[in-house]
Amino acid sequence: MTNATFNTTAQPGALPPLPGAKLGLTVLSLAFILGFPGNIFVVWSALWRVQKRTITCLLILHLALADCAVLLTSPFFLRLLSAGKWEFGSVVCQLCHYVCGVSMYASISLITLMSLDRCLAVTKPFISQKIRTAMVVRSLVLAIWMVSFLLAVPVIFYRKLVLRGRHLLCDLSHPTIGHLVFHNLFETLTGFVLPFAAIIWSYCVIGRRLQETRFRRKRRTNRLIVLIVAAFALFWLPFHVVNILDVVGALSHSKGLIVAGKMARPTLTALAFFSSSVNPILYAFTGGALIKSAGIGFMAKLFEGTASEMSSTRIGTGRTIQRREEAKLEMVQDGNPESITLSTNPLE
Repeated sequence: MTNATFNTTAQPGALPPLPGAKLGLTVLSLAFILGFPGNIFVVWSALWRVQKRTITCLLILHLALADCAVLLTSPFFLRLLSAGKWEFGSVVCQLCHYVCGVSMYASISLITLMSLDRCLAVTKPFISQKIRTAMVVRSLVLAIWMVSFLLAVPVIFYRKLVLRGRHLLCDLSHPTIGHLVFHNLFETLTGFVLPFAAIIWSYCVIGRRLQETRFRRKRRTNRLIVLIVAAFALFWLPFHVVNILDVVGALSHSKGLIVAGKMARPTLTALAFFSSSVNPILYAFTGGALIKSAGIGFMAKLFEGTASEMSSTRIGTGRTIQRREEAKLEMVQDGNPESITLSTNPLE
């Protein structure tokens, strides 16, 4: 994750070494305490309790693995915030931030794939049923991880140990303003703007399709995915806003924007960490009604339930289309000359 500054020259007394450290410690500690056990429980449920692993379950499993990976770096950052300096060397510095970068890209890519999967299931149910196989999804998940490893590579080149005052910090060191602009914009565009554009498009299409078919039953899976998307946006949007502020500040040479970014970033970075801990809470909230009947296995029941919901979505949408086609055919057979012009929608 980015802690972007262009000027890495030590300026004693200009700013506190780690502004917002106390709040960052609180948020990051809470994220680790809640998130790590929660995500381990999700992984355990998906691997050993689910009898029939659905596509959504597989994506949630990998999302939990990505969250676990980033939360494993929390102790290093907690020590950084409490001591006010980095004590673990250059390699660990680069590795921790690289893991965070990979997790960010993998998480948003998996969430985007969930949204596109729902879109395909609602708008093209028969095509979805044919291509929505375990082999296809595993290939897509593998591709997501490989692309995430590549997209996070810039963190390694820009992350270095930097002397600030009397202490070393694991910070970004951009040799020029151009490098800072490229890195921040690249991270925000690929890690937030473009994926969320695809997500918003998917749900616009889903909403329009459900209005056309009048298939409006509330689905637990739909609600769960929407909550996951909303939580990621809530916790990551401020982080990327600061990325843009850093770019604007560097290009305009505005000390006020640069200082504001410095002051806000530690807390917002900890808030972004918290996004990795909130998903198990969302699963518990969505599947809360299953706790009484399934006990500790409620998470597995929630994941297994996504299969029947996906099937019923395809069946429900498919039957609506089939009924419309049968109605048109009956009108043609009855000799109604207006029947041919009833619809020009290729989805109907």
